[in-house]
Amino acid sequence: MYKVIQTSRLYEQIVQQIEESILKGEFTEGSQLPAERDLAKQFGVSRTAVREAIKALQEKGLVDAFPGRGTFVTNGTSNSMRRSLDRIIKSGEPDGLAYLVEVREILEPEIAALAAVRATDQDLAAMQESLDVMESGRQDSDAFIEADLDFHLALAEAAANPIVLSLIDSIVGLLREQRLRIFRIPGGPECGQHHHKRILEAIQRHDPQEARAAMQAHLSQVREDSSKTRGHQTSGA
Repeated sequence: MYKVIQTSRLYEQIVQQIEESILKGEFTEGSQLPAERDLAKQFGVSRTAVREAIKALQEKGLVDAFPGRGTFVTNGTSNSMRRSLDRIIKSGEPDGLAYLVEVREILEPEIAALAAVRATDQDLAAMQESLDVMESGRQDSDAFIEADLDFHLALAEAAANPIVLSLIDSIVGLLREQRLRIFRIPGGPECGQHHHKRILEAIQRHDPQEARAAMQAHLSQVREDSSKTRGHQTSGA
């Protein structure tokens, strides 16, 4: 499918070939790119060169990379939205995370209710897998937080509404920032895990009212924990 790279500046040529594939429609929006290792073999380069190329493609707004899930073709609109939202946090806006909680309180209880009605066995398995990773990774903030984000993305996928998924996808960076801050609060990971379990149990029972209530309780805890972090400068969430 791809030509072996022969010259210098490897990652730029990888970017060019993948970008051409996207423009030609060989990869459509939402399509998953091959794994880094497979791409490295196809191009005849190191995985480092592939990682540089993926980063460049992200900056162009052509793909999104999710640790543990893979790299997916996206559209420039959602990527542009994400960058704009991320600037709210990076600019030091004091109420940025409080605004995020408000948005989540508007969206996520109803997403949970939809998921309770529409979730497939595959959706439930994805959420359970994320919970299992969180359970075993409480001492590893990176692993825990990425699994936490995966849980909420799986929940959005279970709602089976592409607009919902696009909206949640656009705030992933802010969710990560928020979660990192809460992770540092004593008992934060344990509280999050408790609420995630309740949400999943309600969805497994296909009970939209309970799923909605469980998510509302979760976000109430997020609001409380987020308020404890205000005024503190941290590096993530």
